Amino acid sequence: MTYDAETVREILGKARAEGREALTAPEGKRVCDAYSIPTPGEGLATTADEALVLAEEIGLPVVLKIVSPDILHKTEAGGVLVGVSSVEDIRSGFDTIVANAKKYNSDAVINGVQVQQMVGGGYEVIIGATTDPTFGKVVAFGLGGVLVEVLKDITFRLAPLDQAEALSMVDGIAAAEVLKGARGAEPVDADVLANVIRRVSELVSDFPEIAEFDLNPVFASASGAVAADVRIILSTGPVQERRRIAPDEILRVMTRLMNPKSVAVIGASAETGKIGNSVMKNLINGGFAGEIHPINPKADEILGKKAYPSITAVPGDVDVAVFAIPAKFVPAALEECGDKNVPAAVLIPSGFGETGNHELQERIVEIGQRRGIRMLGPNIYGYYYTPQNLCATFCTPYDVKGGVALSSQSGGIGMAILGFARSTKMGVSAIVGLGNKADVDEDDLITYFEQDDNTNVVAMHLEDLKDGRAFVEAAQRTIRKKPIIVLKAGRTAMGARAASSHTGALAGDDKVYDDILKQAGVIRAPGLNDMLEYARGVPLLPTPQGENVVIITGAGGSGVLLSDAVVTEGLSLMDIPPDLDEAFRKFIPPFGAAGNPIDITGGEPPSTYEATIRLGLEDPRIHALILGYWHTIVTPPMVFAEVTARVVAAARAKGIDKPVVASLAGDVEVERASEYLYERRIVAYPYTTEKPVAVLGAKYRWARAAGLLKLPR
Repeated sequence: MTYDAETVREILGKARAEGREALTAPEGKRVCDAYSIPTPGEGLATTADEALVLAEEIGLPVVLKIVSPDILHKTEAGGVLVGVSSVEDIRSGFDTIVANAKKYNSDAVINGVQVQQMVGGGYEVIIGATTDPTFGKVVAFGLGGVLVEVLKDITFRLAPLDQAEALSMVDGIAAAEVLKGARGAEPVDADVLANVIRRVSELVSDFPEIAEFDLNPVFASASGAVAADVRIILSTGPVQERRRIAPDEILRVMTRLMNPKSVAVIGASAETGKIGNSVMKNLINGGFAGEIHPINPKADEILGKKAYPSITAVPGDVDVAVFAIPAKFVPAALEECGDKNVPAAVLIPSGFGETGNHELQERIVEIGQRRGIRMLGPNIYGYYYTPQNLCATFCTPYDVKGGVALSSQSGGIGMAILGFARSTKMGVSAIVGLGNKADVDEDDLITYFEQDDNTNVVAMHLEDLKDGRAFVEAAQRTIRKKPIIVLKAGRTAMGARAASSHTGALAGDDKVYDDILKQAGVIRAPGLNDMLEYARGVPLLPTPQGENVVIITGAGGSGVLLSDAVVTEGLSLMDIPPDLDEAFRKFIPPFGAAGNPIDITGGEPPSTYEATIRLGLEDPRIHALILGYWHTIVTPPMVFAEVTARVVAAARAKGIDKPVVASLAGDVEVERASEYLYERRIVAYPYTTEKPVAVLGAKYRWARAAGLLKLPR
């Protein structure tokens, strides 16, 4: 659509030149008209007589509003009269509004009174945009009027957005069913609302100097939508653009960071207990095959490796410099890395922004940008990349190779990741500490892992995003090929304060984060163990071909809990058609229950599990199976596990590979049975109905975001 951008540029330029932070209502009307955003008919009156003429042209009743660049909140100033419907009321109303405005702010410049067509009917919604410190321009939609403050039923997306994404906002609020027509009421025209949302998103993207934009209320009905009030706030200073690095350049440096041929350890030590000693031992004992250069002016050799007084004395190229020196010495050593043309530095030391020493952190950022060095950290435990046997860390070595790449801002979380990966034998491709994220952050890692054949899922603990928009762009590219799982700390106000004090970075509003992470297509984990279990289980499950989920259970109680979990995870319990219902009934006792869940009862032999699971796998209308097992003497846990694994393996041999997850209830034998199933790509857990369904739900969320689910015919 073609917009009148020149008019908007002129209006905004004039207001900013005058030092104003807000547009007047008539200016807001002109901006809306330029972008085809529907607003009521209106005009500006400077006298009561002019107000009367305008009211007769527009048609009574009308709304009167004060117009002043110095009065932003018109209602608070007594500057709004609604439903003015007579000549006398228009005259007196004009005088009353002007008097109220002068009383509210005696120095205010008053341009006149806006006479506006009275609109109403339908539902009141809000459409707006704001400038988020993490994500930049963000569009909002929700219930409007007074309800926006009370219910806070609102959803957010990055701007600009297309019509489909705008429609998802209309469907994305809790009151979406109300807008679709509750109790026989007419539904709103969702396409018209989405059009308004899209135009607002394009307006604020085209003009970054618009700091805030509010249409509230917008009256939405079956016949269309019209904004009764417009509020536009401007940035007064220059609009700063974020520093962005091209993906190709990110990939070039990240490839050398993850696959170095030569690593220097600045601050290497022969003394046990020193960080520089631990890093050296891990590089050597971890099996890194490249060159390892200890840097220490007081040593000739360390752990059998020739030592150098500075990195500039090392012969040949150095791909990565790992810093294990106090923070105050980092800037000088970083300058030497610049002299050596080292592309990547791993800054383990603390004592920077996380302790309030922002000046020192800003200094190393300036050096890194000036000298062309990408920096990981500071304040980190280092990093692992198992395909290269690279343990550039002071933590314990790790050598269980696999396809999961993990990162964390916190060292403590990093150690939890390491322990979980080791205890569950969840092979990893990488574990990366990000710490203060003075430079390298999540979107840099995603850009590398996107094309890394050794990685099939990415899991990230984060407390903030330095550049939310860059993260979303990288994530949206990557999730088409592999899932990204995010644990965002600071979901509550208290958690956000803790995140801020820990990292020196402000955790964003969680509702904005939640909605935009969904827009990015990532899987959000509610807790640390959830993130790790998703990372472990999601890549094992095949991609479902549709939404139909069936529960087969040996215990009615488990079936109810599994059904609850299915609803919580946004999965769809299949409506079992009559012929399939009859087919299942052939294998279960008369006192069992077909339908969904399918309750085969607890006293059934292994053959009943075998027959019902096989039927669930072989019927193409069923897309995923959830199994609920109850420990019995007739079918002991390992017997259930072996039967299930055998049936699933036989189906896979025929080319049938559906997601199968299992919940096992019973005595301690169910623990080994669950491990046996997990080892055979059947995600199974003892003592819980929620966890296996949550992993299945995570797989479904990724499949939907990646566009991999086949739509029903």
